[in-house]
Amino acid sequence: MPTFGLICRVYQMKIRDGLLLAGLLGSAAVSYGQSEALPLVPTGPLVLGAYAQGSFIIAHTPAVKHLAVSHPTGLELNLQRQTNGAEPWHAWYRYPKVGLALVYYDYHNPVLGRSYAASVYLNKAFWRTQRQELSFRVGTGVGYFPSRFDQATNHKNTIISSRLNATLQTRLEYDVALTEHLGLLLGVGLNHYSNGATTKPNFGINLPTVLLGLNYHQQRPLRPLNAPPAPAPADIGQNYLNLSTSVGWKQRNETDSRRYLVNSVTLAVGRRVNRKSSLVAGLEGFYDRSLAAQLQDTARVGERLPDVKKAGVYVGHELLFGRMAVVSHLGFYLYNPYKSNNFYYERLGLKYHFTDRLFGNVDLKVHRGAADVIECRIGVKL
Repeated sequence: MPTFGLICRVYQMKIRDGLLLAGLLGSAAVSYGQSEALPLVPTGPLVLGAYAQGSFIIAHTPAVKHLAVSHPTGLELNLQRQTNGAEPWHAWYRYPKVGLALVYYDYHNPVLGRSYAASVYLNKAFWRTQRQELSFRVGTGVGYFPSRFDQATNHKNTIISSRLNATLQTRLEYDVALTEHLGLLLGVGLNHYSNGATTKPNFGINLPTVLLGLNYHQQRPLRPLNAPPAPAPADIGQNYLNLSTSVGWKQRNETDSRRYLVNSVTLAVGRRVNRKSSLVAGLEGFYDRSLAAQLQDTARVGERLPDVKKAGVYVGHELLFGRMAVVSHLGFYLYNPYKSNNFYYERLGLKYHFTDRLFGNVDLKVHRGAADVIECRIGVKL
């Protein structure tokens, strides 16, 4: 199952970088003149939440049916900031919330144990009144599982094979006011944990979830800043080039514990079509060293081995939030002598522009719904 996360060499290196989406929670800077301070742009109000969660495990493959027998329970604490129009994209997306959540689960199964997660998310209301709000939330982050697959001591845990995993959360929430500041929250959602094939087995865990909790609203109802509409971005309708390279690591199977390096290079052309979207198309090449090891294990003596390098083309979309973008690609292999996978691939990820020219991505490359590798990408915009 595909997952997304924002870390480079996500699991082996103990998380070098924080998730880029967290930059949405930064506060305004202050500057001073000679005689008096310039007025600050007001930051959006905060929302504090605490929710109880009840779940079950989906047996999405026969290999995890023996673990899909318990009913995990959890607790979530979160902090959200209501956007208020201080940045142009706030109004373009009708003032969503951005948040940070801490999630604890007890799986009530000694094989799985417990998990701890931290995630950042975007919460978009599509129906809002003075007392009620119906919204959709999506987020990603990092989960920690003390109990993981071990051939000697925990071989039944086919779901989780590494202590660090990416998490993906989607949720439908209904919040109704009990008092001026206190709200009752009801929700249904899906939590997913996986390590993106960095180690194996990697079937991942899917948790349909119901939630009940309370929100404390610093301000309700929403009162956006009285600011004039922002002009359209200057780069709408303009074309650009992206040149990038990526690195990732993956384990071949349960019996081979080595981590194999996976590289790619990409040349892409893009066009920003409106305030929220860019369309992209590109050429890219891949070199997966785990495929070379796989061939050597199965080849006959003296047999000529096919080239494991691959090349492909892709088309894609970027959903823009200021300097950040949610990336989705669909690609097709043009050069694929060693057919270790399907003729097409997908990619989901997060992209962040550190400057107008320099950007970074964390992407999940997928073959027909199965994670292939997590790619940590760096590139330049020309």
